[in-house]
Amino acid sequence: MTSSTRAILRVIDAFVDALDLAELGFEGVEPAATGRPSYHPSVLLKLYIYGYLNRVQSSRRLEREAGRNVEVMWLLGHLVPDHKTISDFRKDNGQALRKVCARFVDLCRQMGLLTTASVTIDGSKFKAVNNRDKNFTPAKVERRRASCPECPLKSQCTKGPERRIARWEHEHVLEAVQQRLDANPQAMRQRRETVEHPFGTMKARMGATHFLTKTLPKVAAEMALSVLAYNLTRVMNIIGIKPLMAAIAA
Repeated sequence: MTSSTRAILRVIDAFVDALDLAELGFEGVEPAATGRPSYHPSVLLKLYIYGYLNRVQSSRRLEREAGRNVEVMWLLGHLVPDHKTISDFRKDNGQALRKVCARFVDLCRQMGLLTTASVTIDGSKFKAVNNRDKNFTPAKVERRRASCPECPLKSQCTKGPERRIARWEHEHVLEAVQQRLDANPQAMRQRRETVEHPFGTMKARMGATHFLTKTLPKVAAEMALSVLAYNLTRVMNIIGIKPLMAAIAA
């Protein structure tokens, strides 16, 4: 285990230990009065943060790492949760995981890393556990039902009796955005410098795969872990390990 790896592990350990997990809404902070105590949520949260920092997101792979990876052994105190326990933790604590991500953003604000009054909004597409041919939204169904002869734009598309096309109902908004972009070519450069790096990094860590869970609340928990891992990496690269540790302990 290298010194840099040990430092990252200590950051994860210190950050999770500084959180009030009960206040954030994690289940299992206080053991039940009867039965065998479950794993403390801090153990599983540390495991997930380590996993998302190292491109290991699935519960089965995290279970294997806990049993063979020296770094994870140190971080978890040689505990080895099974994959079902690991998976259920992410599934059952989605809202709390999102709060952990927000808490780290608050820490960045306290360190003065978010003082510049600049907000950049962008979006990206991430693969979900879904087949697009079996996915139907009200808008998609309506588009398929639309009749070409009744379309006011038919003459601009084809001279034939009909042609199926797709045009978003808010297409004019995209056209207006494109006009503003044409008037300010530097906007794309600013976009690359601000928002492309986060999305590109998170997708690279995710690999050529999709989200592992289904339904929006569970996917939001996965996304929160990805964002937290990205923010941790960026802060460690920008200010270093020692200042971050000092801020966590403050």
